[in-house]
Parts: sequence; C-alpha cells; structure tokens
Amino acid sequence: MAGENHGERARQSKGVLYLVATPIGNLEDVTLRALRVLREVDLIAAEDTRHVRKLLERYGIRQQVVSYHEHNEQARTPQLLAALRSGRSVALVSDAGTPVLSDPGYRLVRACVDASVPVVPVPGPSAVTAALVASGLPADRFLFLGFPPRRRTARRRFLEQVKDQRATLVLFESPRRLADCLQDLVEVLGDRRVAVCRELTKVHEEVRRGTASELVRWARGGQVRGEVTLVVEGAVAEGVRSAGEGIEGIGP
Repeated sequence: MAGENHGERARQSKGVLYLVATPIGNLEDVTLRALRVLREVDLIAAEDTRHVRKLLERYGIRQQVVSYHEHNEQARTPQLLAALRSGRSVALVSDAGTPVLSDPGYRLVRACVDASVPVVPVPGPSAVTAALVASGLPADRFLFLGFPPRRRTARRRFLEQVKDQRATLVLFESPRRLADCLQDLVEVLGDRRVAVCRELTKVHEEVRRGTASELVRWARGGQVRGEVTLVVEGAVAEGVRSAGEGIEGIGP
C-alpha cells in the first residue's frame, strides 16, 4: 500500500484517506505515486466519476469509483468514513488538480482528522502554482483566494479585504465573469499588473499579462473560454513597481 512512512502501519487497524492530485489538463502530468495509489486503494471518491474514468482508462486502472461532490458530500462523508474505519483505503480526487482546494473534500478530511483516520496527501498538479510561476509576478509570497463572489457588490467587498495585502494574489474566475472581475480589480485595487492564465497544460493554453485595465479591454473584445486562473500583483509602495507593462501572450 502507498504511503509507506505511516500509512502501511495505520492500515492494519483502519484505512487511509489519500488526497490524490490529478492532471489539470494534460493527462501526462500525473505522478507515478498517484497512479500507484489509484491502483491500490479499495475505493476512489471522485468529484465527477466520468471525468476520473478518462484518467483511469488512459493508464489501465480498473477500480471502484463513487461520486463525492458538493451536492452529496454531506450524505457521502459518513459512508466513506465508515469504510475507512473498517480498514478500507480511499483516494479522494477532484476533477482537476489538488482536491479540497476550492473543491469538495474539507468535510471528509475534517471527519477523518476527528476520527484519527490517517490523511495522506499525494501532491502533484495544481492550477494555483502553475499560474503563479508562469505569471511573471513575485512568487515568494502569495495568497490564494479561491473563487470571488459572483455578484458585483459582494465581489468588490471581497477585494477590499485584500487591498493592502503585499503578497501576490491568486484566484479562480469563470470566463463569463472575467471582464467584470478585472474591472472591479481596477476600481478597487488600482491598475495593477495581472496575468490571466487560461486552459493551463491544455492544447489552447494561454497566459495574458498586462495591467488590469489592458486586460479588461482584451476580455471584453472576444469570448474567453476555458478554466481561468488570475494572478494579481500585491500592494506595492508608490514608485516601486518595475518597468515593463503591456499585454503579451504565450500559446500552446
């Protein structure tokens, strides 16, 4: 069984919950350890069973899969916890990237912690870190904000709370709300440097860099599609920002 340091010993009396990071696009971006864990666990709990089966089929993994998403996690959590306490091992996966980050899973992790069931992370792909390192913005300190509120008033209040943060900001956004979110960034945070990272690791991967106002015009000028991660410059002292603005992009 995977997790040799303590998972093997723990499984003698109870199961282990593995938090398995899966590709955010390119199916080659999966670790050998992740594939081994997915083969060896007793059960895979997936945000979308159809989605994870594409990965499993690619690597010839035949495993029992159950759904675990925002609409059933309250009912499914005690079922999975019971399986873990009986000695079965479970791998939790999201549709893409690292589970629990802006995805279902916290409830199950918390239940396992409270029940002294081992929780073992199996690290790997993450849109947060991929976007951050490709953004061209400082990566020594960052604050992950998840998805901002959908409604403009709530979103602006949300941004006001981080206005003075010196760390680089990373957030997810729907392509449909991208232009509006960028406009709120301009009006609440000021015209900071931003990177819009779209469809990371996929065929149509694109990173657009520029000021928030420049990217508003770009976003309103055409239909933005795919998964979007925003990286936003943190608060800086006046006159400190380095030179070199303007939109630039990279293709696949």
